[in-house]
Amino acid sequence: MKQKADTFLFYLGHPAHYHNVSVVIKKLSEKGYRIVLVARGKDVLFDLLEGLPYDIIYLKPKKGQSKWSLIKTVVKREFILYRLALKYKPKMLIGTDIVIAHIGKLLGIPSVILNEDDAKEVPFLAKFGFKYASAVMSPNCCDISPYNAKKVGYNGYHELAYLHPNYFTPDKSKVKDLVKDGEKYFILRFAELTAHHDDGKKGIDRTIAKKLIHRLKPFGRVYITSERKLEPELESYRIKINPKNMHHALYFAELYIGDSQTMAAEAAVLGTPSIRFNDFVGKLGYLEELEHKYQLTVGISTKEIDKLYAKTAEFVENELLTELFKERKIKMLSECEDVAQFWMNYFIENKKNKYL
Repeated sequence: MKQKADTFLFYLGHPAHYHNVSVVIKKLSEKGYRIVLVARGKDVLFDLLEGLPYDIIYLKPKKGQSKWSLIKTVVKREFILYRLALKYKPKMLIGTDIVIAHIGKLLGIPSVILNEDDAKEVPFLAKFGFKYASAVMSPNCCDISPYNAKKVGYNGYHELAYLHPNYFTPDKSKVKDLVKDGEKYFILRFAELTAHHDDGKKGIDRTIAKKLIHRLKPFGRVYITSERKLEPELESYRIKINPKNMHHALYFAELYIGDSQTMAAEAAVLGTPSIRFNDFVGKLGYLEELEHKYQLTVGISTKEIDKLYAKTAEFVENELLTELFKERKIKMLSECEDVAQFWMNYFIENKKNKYL
């Protein structure tokens, strides 16, 4: 197809941000649109982008822990995105970052923030991002007040934009090295918890991790995927797999336990039993819906450590658990829409919001 003049620029600050739009950018590219990806080095993001047929600008992360360091980082990113927007003249700026809203406002380019968190849990993004964005695309269950007027809602979750059966087919051959002699396996996930909205939040520490491993090992192999550096006694459990195959590994796992929101939701939409353990439990609408409406994940706060161990034991001893969760997944899918196609139509037509 003849290349169209329109360009879409996506800002990616985390591996999850790429996964969110991976299907959409492929669809846009196939229609002849030019795709520009601006990516900040975070976890395995650069590995996921390797070999993709798009214009990719790699940014090295230089973020300190102080508020002053955060401000300097944002200002630098503003300058970089400003120059790139002038160079590529995109039809739209898309991502999960306050900068695209600012540059869009400054240059008169529509900006769309993809968001799955309730505004009260991401106050910085809401105050400095939602406020200036042209639109905020969020699940219907997500409360972004006082900016709900800018919300473009849908029945679904970010994770369905790439893990919906229309786009993801689990392939056991991609995880054959994880399965030894037909053994079951479990995945533990440790997030870094250093984002601005993670301030003061806790998750799975070394002591808890070791106790979980001790309880899981009699039932199968334990693998760890971690954003943060692992202690020597945990490093041997680190999963050795191509990052592009992680969702296949998650699908075939018997159980996921972690302090990552995203991976818990990924497990949920895949129908993999999951337990999330952190201080965000009870505070995020999309995970609350996946837990209480569809019973596809269980949230346990860091004040209930004994409950974490008890629920782990309950799950691993239930031989019907996998089948039960796959049935629940079918119900969830029947009530949700194809998020990638919804986003795709909106990006091209952008007729459903008065701000565009």
